[in-house]
Amino acid sequence: MKILDRYILLSFLKTFFTVFIILMFIFVLQTIWLYIGELAGKDLDVEIIFKFLLYFSPKLVPLVLPLTILLTSIMTFGSFAENYEFAAMKSSGISLQRAMSGLTIFIFFVSLTAFFFSNNVIPAAEFKSINLRRNIAKLKPAMAISEDIFNEVGDINIKVDEKSGDNDQYLTDIIIHKKGPRSGNYTVMKATEGELVGSSDSNVLSLVLKDGNYYDEVQPNDAAKRKSKPYAKSYFEEYAINIDLSEFNNVDLEDENYHSTQGMLNTSELRESIDSFSTDYNKEVKVFKESMFTRSGAATMALNYRPADTTIAIGESLLDLYNTQQAAQIAGFATSSAEAALSHLKLKKEEFKVSFRQINKFEIALHEKYALAAACFVLFFVGAPLGAIIRKGGMGLPMVVAILLFLTYHFIGIFAKNSAEDGSISPFIATWLPTFIMLPLGMFLTYRATTDQGLFAFDNLFEPIKKVLKKAGIIRSKDKID
Repeated sequence: MKILDRYILLSFLKTFFTVFIILMFIFVLQTIWLYIGELAGKDLDVEIIFKFLLYFSPKLVPLVLPLTILLTSIMTFGSFAENYEFAAMKSSGISLQRAMSGLTIFIFFVSLTAFFFSNNVIPAAEFKSINLRRNIAKLKPAMAISEDIFNEVGDINIKVDEKSGDNDQYLTDIIIHKKGPRSGNYTVMKATEGELVGSSDSNVLSLVLKDGNYYDEVQPNDAAKRKSKPYAKSYFEEYAINIDLSEFNNVDLEDENYHSTQGMLNTSELRESIDSFSTDYNKEVKVFKESMFTRSGAATMALNYRPADTTIAIGESLLDLYNTQQAAQIAGFATSSAEAALSHLKLKKEEFKVSFRQINKFEIALHEKYALAAACFVLFFVGAPLGAIIRKGGMGLPMVVAILLFLTYHFIGIFAKNSAEDGSISPFIATWLPTFIMLPLGMFLTYRATTDQGLFAFDNLFEPIKKVLKKAGIIRSKDKID
């Protein structure tokens, strides 16, 4: 390794590790801020909190690493240009590409390391962090009740609109689905307000509901009566539900039974899952098509009804081919079949939408692992020539430029991935779109920096206008446009 390559690499590494540590620290603080509600007030040991942050930190690398490479490249090469070190290199016949060659090899190995990290370390950390979060939430069910979503507490699922009080013990607009011996939610309770009552030395948490209704769905033996979905309703002024906390107080924080999200899988597992989900999805769609055709009755209608003739005159209806009784039966059958088909279609549409969204999420997770490695490489070729052009080092202007570029890169990725989840665009395009946009920008900046041109040549913008004005005789060749 030549002295110049060693000098450039050491300068880059010093800034790289400094920026990476600072950014990681900032993002970890943000993590603490986001999840403080899950950690506070649960008598957790420092070791458990440290584990939580340790398991969550690898998920921050896909954000921190590209930003670090972009910012470090701008700062390092901006410092070289500001201190006229690039001028000295060029006077010695060393071009920008030659100065970047050693770092290019280093960034290539960083990209490979990023792929290995996202394919092995991040899934393991995701597995650990999600299971630890679920176990922490079980320690104090009262703290696990979040607003506006259903929360599983003991043998009930509870949703509240608002919590208040010093310990969030007062609840308003409560909906509860109570589990029973039968599968399904057959018992529902609604109350305008409620209160959580318990003590630290008791294994029982009481939920006192006030001013509510109790609904219990009845399951008659007659199938015809079950279609009307009968239920029993009762009103109560006050109703208490006791929740046994003995199981929650003996939570094993090392339990790792949950493993069903795309973030926990590596590339081979993601491909296998995508193939499996796609096969099941296609089978469900095929079965649904066949069932809809069968439910329509089109295949069996000819067996039950015979038309009087096979042709109809213009202006006549198909029902005119049948007698009055058969026509009425066909019309009634068609109406009921259409209503049932529409209801069934709406239900299956939502199911297919969930399945399709799940497949897209897994495809996005697969492409993200490769896109992270490519982003590290592309952003280096954006930052290095940009630093040589702006000729500023330090944490001032380079920080502003890097953040603006990275936010553009990051927000494009977020919007594209959200669109890809519902199938608006391909998951492949959504994941790679930010990199595809930054790639020509990097090529443009590298060309401008290599040819010693500024970021924008404003004279070139006015040159076509000059030519038009000269031809029109408005200005002379010696006139200038200010």
